[in-house]
Amino acid sequence: MRVLIADSFPAAAVPRIEALGYDVDLRPGLTADDLPDAVADADVLVVRSTRVTAETVAAALPLALIVRAGAGTNTIDTSAAAARGIFVSNVPGKNAVAVAELTIGLMLSLDRRIPDNVIATRAGTWAKKEYSNAQGLAGRVLGIVGMGQIGLAVAERAAGLAMRVLATAKERDPDTERRMAACGVGTVADLATLAAESDIVSLHVPAAAGTVGLVDRGFLSHMKAGAWLINTSRADVVDEQALIEAIESKGLRAGIDVFVDEPRAGETTFVSALAQHPGVYATHHIGASTEQAQAAVAEGVVSVLASFVRGVAVNVVNMTSPEPAGAVLMVRHSDRVGVLSAVLRVVRDVGLNVQDMTNQPFVGAGAAVASIHVIGDLPPDLATRLTAVPEVIHCSVRTLS
Repeated sequence: MRVLIADSFPAAAVPRIEALGYDVDLRPGLTADDLPDAVADADVLVVRSTRVTAETVAAALPLALIVRAGAGTNTIDTSAAAARGIFVSNVPGKNAVAVAELTIGLMLSLDRRIPDNVIATRAGTWAKKEYSNAQGLAGRVLGIVGMGQIGLAVAERAAGLAMRVLATAKERDPDTERRMAACGVGTVADLATLAAESDIVSLHVPAAAGTVGLVDRGFLSHMKAGAWLINTSRADVVDEQALIEAIESKGLRAGIDVFVDEPRAGETTFVSALAQHPGVYATHHIGASTEQAQAAVAEGVVSVLASFVRGVAVNVVNMTSPEPAGAVLMVRHSDRVGVLSAVLRVVRDVGLNVQDMTNQPFVGAGAAVASIHVIGDLPPDLATRLTAVPEVIHCSVRTLS
């Protein structure tokens, strides 16, 4: 299988992918416009920030997997991929530490005005009196919006700085709850309360319809005068004009790593009212750009490709989970050629549609069990029909509610 890597990628990881049996084509200079031609004979496409359009998806007949070397998949047309039966996988959590470190760095920079210190001393100005005016981070309240892997990493580091961390109250998985409790994260009822009680608000939400414009005039109106906003997540989470107004009317300050309409090129000019505002410390969308993070992401990509070469797609973001409807057929059968095809013919003949299916052989027993999730009108004699298939040992039908 041919793997096209269409972005910068650690060279040290390439031999490991080749050792899995892939033919690797590393072309970091490709753009979104180049991809439709470049991907034509690729089985797997790996990208970081390069946009994968519907045109690219349609141009690659053998393409079976697109891997985002990172967490967010908003630059990939996942719907177009799904329509052609192409898996889209990501590598979540691998850059969490890097983004968390930048987040803390922006807080420290805002507090101690580090960039302004550097500019002044480089210009030959000694202004110790002015730049000695800092509050410190210990004891200050940090509200985190988005308690995923990055939000948790920020919370853990903020706790180490003796900050008080808040998040909104919601149902979370046990591991997240454990990590929140370990670093003393408190909860409040809603985002408005979070904004009102926080000295610093840090954003760590994914790109999604529900997060666009999350920080709008309403949210900003709840923030304390002189509070800080940190955004190392997605540009469209923040209404940039509303933030500029809040900076000017309420004395807010901001540390921003992501901007609406930011350049995709590594080096070019960039004019942004928000980035150039004196109340903002801006960085160049570098949150995940550490050697440690890129090595971890590459390791995640290798793991995804290792599973795929064995026929297993992992971390897939464009497949639905089976709905709790229809029925599950549990078919115990002899582990012989043709048994499952005969079972599926029965399922087809009675007009049922298969939503999900697994088949697991027993160790050394010559038997296996198939679990088949189906939807449609169940005939009352379905179990009898399936049991009548040669080499089927037993079948049960469980209706899902």
